[in-house]
Amino acid sequence: MLETISLFDKLAQAQVLIVGDVMIDRYWHGKVNRISPEAPVPVVELQRTEDRLGGAANVALNIKAMGATPYLFSVIGSDTEGGDFLNLMQQNGLPTVGIVTSDERITTVKTRIMAGTQQMLRIDNEIVSELSAQLERDFLMKFKDFIKKQNIDVIILQDYNKGVLSAQTIETVLSEATQNGIPTAVDPKKQHFLSYKNATLFKPNLKEIRDAVPFSVQPEWASLQNASAFLNEKLHNRFTMITLSDKGLYLNDSFTEGGAIYPTQPRNIADVSGAGDTVISVAALCLAVGTDSRLMAQLSNLAGSQVCEVAGVVPVNREQLKKEFMNLV
Repeated sequence: MLETISLFDKLAQAQVLIVGDVMIDRYWHGKVNRISPEAPVPVVELQRTEDRLGGAANVALNIKAMGATPYLFSVIGSDTEGGDFLNLMQQNGLPTVGIVTSDERITTVKTRIMAGTQQMLRIDNEIVSELSAQLERDFLMKFKDFIKKQNIDVIILQDYNKGVLSAQTIETVLSEATQNGIPTAVDPKKQHFLSYKNATLFKPNLKEIRDAVPFSVQPEWASLQNASAFLNEKLHNRFTMITLSDKGLYLNDSFTEGGAIYPTQPRNIADVSGAGDTVISVAALCLAVGTDSRLMAQLSNLAGSQVCEVAGVVPVNREQLKKEFMNLV
């Protein structure tokens, strides 16, 4: 028990820099009592609206929920939604020093229309093109200046293919991390999947790895080992973590040339949204404090499955995670 308490205290001391795409997760909650006379669709009677931080900002929320300090670097629009986003950051106690606002962009908003816990429709308002050359230079200058004056224990690159993480930005962030001896954790997307060379930890899900490699991948040990070896040859990463949905996750440490599948605990699943954000957050904190791969996998797995019990995108519950982890070990 004392070892578990000491571990969580160490995790809470980490300084974490997050680079990636941010968004507002907007929820319109209502009820359905009838079908529209205009078309065969349900009529949702709106009862309340709710805005939450999403994308890389949800990673920042998870880091904060674990007691650690997040610094989020991203680009939003100089629009009403950008103001809403900054207000949400401040309401949640997150520093805004790394947020760049631009007239060239709009703030990504994903609006989900909900009837009870059932999602009826999602509307995305976004620009997914990469940043302009000047905006990218300004953004990277802010990042480099911050790295020089702030002690950072780990950097997370959180990619949603919304334009912030271009090949140039990825290369610059990873190069700066290497030069400063900072470990990196990557949650990739398809567009720049194999651009994250020399990252410390690379965490795709099973679908993403299947889309990226030229062979079949199954949620079985030998197949995942093969996929991990392929990634390591391309990226020279140390850790490969592949999330397997209800089957748990696979983690391989190339230094030890061994990998294992870590199954999930039985859960009442309400919503898988945001689970990947939670997994990469906890895994990155484990990198920051230098835990072994087994502990990293167990803790990340527990955290990711925990948030699936709650509807919508929510951060991890630190005290619940601590309690469950104490029971596990």
